Amino acid sequence: MNTLLADLILIVHFAFVLFVVGGLALIWVGAALSWRWVRNFRFRIAHLAAIVFVAAESLAGIWCPLTVWEDALRGTRSEMSFIARWIHRVLFYSFPEWVFTAIHVLFALVVLATFWLVRPEPRSR
Repeated sequence: MNTLLADLILIVHFAFVLFVVGGLALIWVGAALSWRWVRNFRFRIAHLAAIVFVAAESLAGIWCPLTVWEDALRGTRSEMSFIARWIHRVLFYSFPEWVFTAIHVLFALVVLATFWLVRPEPRSR
């Protein structure tokens, strides 16, 4: 049961990363192709908030709660399912913490610049 919950948390974590990284790519592609939905105010605020949260965690030296919960449930990495092992290979690397902090902060700055360069439409009432 713990392995199943750990795998579920890993999938949620992967979806979060995909939202942040893929969302930025889609905003730029969508701006170039005049897709209106990439200027949706709520989507853009959620996207900006997601990466600002990650960057703030990183600057504060706090581990992502999803990583902590997954590790606590899993115990050892040998209990991973096939899909969990592959998602782990995509998400986690062995670099010094300062490298991840720099990447998170720089990515947040790019998303913030994108918020200004590809402006969201004002909220409708």
